[in-house]
Amino acid sequence: MAKNQLTEKEVVELLQSVLSKTMEDTHLAQKILDGIRGEMERKKQAQAFQEFCRRCPLPNLEDGTLKEVTQRFEETFGRDLIDFVVDEKDNTLNVELNVPNGPLVSSIEINDLPLHEQEMEPEVKVKYVPFPVALPGDPELVWTLAKRETMTPDEAARALHEAQVEFWESKSGQLQLRKGAERIFSEFILRVPAKFLTELGLKRHYKDPEPVKVLRKSIPG
Repeated sequence: MAKNQLTEKEVVELLQSVLSKTMEDTHLAQKILDGIRGEMERKKQAQAFQEFCRRCPLPNLEDGTLKEVTQRFEETFGRDLIDFVVDEKDNTLNVELNVPNGPLVSSIEINDLPLHEQEMEPEVKVKYVPFPVALPGDPELVWTLAKRETMTPDEAARALHEAQVEFWESKSGQLQLRKGAERIFSEFILRVPAKFLTELGLKRHYKDPEPVKVLRKSIPG
């Protein structure tokens, strides 16, 4: 970067200062800023995704190789977010990453990089967003979880239900039950391993639930 070149953060801060002085519509100004931040983030995602594909080993287009490459991408970006199309004519594997702002597309050419080389560091990560949940019997007691931003609330709810079922049926869950744990949501959230959730696109932000704080308008005396 040139010595006098502004960073992305400085550009956004400068634009925010200008908009606050020149635009009376604060909502529109914020919308413009959010749009610029989104485009910057998408540009970084696209560059990192292209680099990840460039460094991906692909010695051939055989089923075993494609399975390993597919698994490598799914472990990095999450299940159901990646689409692959084999182009045997050009000896390439076309890859599409489905992210909220539109798919990122790249191609991997057959190369001589070893499949079992040192693992590549994940360079593009799907963001997680808050996913608060509550039980019907006590809607004010909320557990603040997180879900991949590419998941809808309904998809996240189904994944959470699936995680509960799988956990209590697992050896770890059965052991917890034998030790006296109850098959209830609060016990599940307290005891479920983090990996159990992340494999389904979820995260636990806080172990312990906290009641929602209800803010009330103060009445002038």
